[in-house]
Amino acid sequence: MPKTYFSTDGKLAEDWKLVDATGIPLGRLCSHIASMLMGKTKPGYTRFSDTGDTVVVINAEKVRLTGNKWDQKTYYHHTGYPGGIKSQTAKEVLTSHPERLVQLAVYRMLPRGHMARKWFKKLRVYVGTEHPHTAQQPQTIKLPDLGYHN
Repeated sequence: MPKTYFSTDGKLAEDWKLVDATGIPLGRLCSHIASMLMGKTKPGYTRFSDTGDTVVVINAEKVRLTGNKWDQKTYYHHTGYPGGIKSQTAKEVLTSHPERLVQLAVYRMLPRGHMARKWFKKLRVYVGTEHPHTAQQPQTIKLPDLGYHN
């Protein structure tokens, strides 16, 4: 009887992918990034093993939000003190930390658990076109047509 193949950590070659976020809607971009981090784009995908790629995102400040989300979408966090809930709109987050928009969206799209924390460490988000990972020779990924035009 043939046995089912399960890939384990380190068996599949880990690739580096480069994604340009210019003009792409945030949710559509991050759902593709989450799939690449989990390894769902590879034929040897195994749900309990780290078979994903490392993803480098550039131009995070040029990501697109549709409708009135720049003013209406709210990000909350709590300081840990009584009455310490803080909120920021997407526009305020973009001005202070543009990379956090992509990081939060990708992290919230990953399934919860220890694998999500492992996969999230493989995400590198940068403002502008410069990144320190040229030595890894990342492949430039042109995402499929997601209803946007660069």
